[in-house]
Amino acid sequence: MAFEKIKEIIIEQLGLDEDTEITMETSLINDLEADSLDAVEVIMAIEDEFDIEIPDEDAEEFKNIGDIVKYVEEKM
Repeated sequence: MAFEKIKEIIIEQLGLDEDTEITMETSLINDLEADSLDAVEVIMAIEDEFDIEIPDEDAEEFKNIGDIVKYVEEKM
């Protein structure tokens, strides 16, 4: 499932503890305190991992991790 891999990417990119609780409802910005640069780095890592391209206008619509997972699964 894409969620587990995306969760791993987020933990790695943001330098979070492995046991950080991340759910489909978790917000990168509000819950994980990522800034806009962090968010861009997470998106780039996801693009590399899944070999997809996420246009900026699509990425700006992501409100939570579930939105990212759904987008990636639709592109796979």
